[in-house]
Amino acid sequence: MRFCVFQHSSGHRLGGTLNEQGAPVIDLSTHWPADKGPAPTDVAMLARLGGAGLEIAVELLHKAPEPHAPESLKLLAPMPRLARNVFCVGRNYRDHIIEGNIAQGRDPHLFPEHIEFFSKATTTVNHPGGVIPLHAGLTRMLDYEAELGIVIGTGGADIPIERARAHVFGYTIVNDVTGRDLQRAHGQWFKGKSLDGCCPFGPWVVHHSAVPDPHALDVRLWVDDELRQNDSTGSMLFRVEEVVSKLSAGLSLEAGDLIATGTPSGVGYAMKPPRPLAAGNRVVIEIDGLGRLENVVGEF
Repeated sequence: MRFCVFQHSSGHRLGGTLNEQGAPVIDLSTHWPADKGPAPTDVAMLARLGGAGLEIAVELLHKAPEPHAPESLKLLAPMPRLARNVFCVGRNYRDHIIEGNIAQGRDPHLFPEHIEFFSKATTTVNHPGGVIPLHAGLTRMLDYEAELGIVIGTGGADIPIERARAHVFGYTIVNDVTGRDLQRAHGQWFKGKSLDGCCPFGPWVVHHSAVPDPHALDVRLWVDDELRQNDSTGSMLFRVEEVVSKLSAGLSLEAGDLIATGTPSGVGYAMKPPRPLAAGNRVVIEIDGLGRLENVVGEF
């Protein structure tokens, strides 16, 4: 199963399909049974309904009422208005850590002993096909980061690592766009990571049942048809279950929370010379089985 959100004349609607990307999309919001409570209009709302909500969605997907061709829909972020900041993991791929250490004059093999968590503000959310603001008045080093995103299904605190995957609703694609110079100037990551419009994600959230191993997915990113990032989620230092478990230690996760799990090597700031994003650049990310996220960088 995979879920999306698409634009509608009265706002937005939750869509879904049982099949691979390209299959007809069913408008779950419109066809939600009236006696089952308010219809979910995004993936977070569906996740909060738990197993009962998923059963209704599956039943509707099998009935396939009034299917829509996905290319006929304007797809939005699967959760257009996040309730909380995006939780993020920094420096989680070995080669990316090495390239960053070299770029900043550190020991190339200085790896983190603990997961490095930070967050992006809710106003960073952007849509598939949306324009990424260049923020030229604030940063001269706007950079891209292709990442596997986790959507939490069952909330909780102090989640044991052996049960952590059971708390995952599904997986999506995240572009953790970053103002690198702001990130360094402020001595921490929040400001450089939290520029408006700098977190496109989606267009799909693929249910965990359709992702047998989230650590066996190829991650690729192109800028204007040039392949910049190409790795596998198997290269992550801290795996999905450890990320969820450690993040939840003393911090209650909630259904619909989004977690970005870090990026592979190939980022622009570590190139020689550095190659930040520029107005007009087209950034495309593909992750096996999760689809394709495409955005263009704008002037503003």
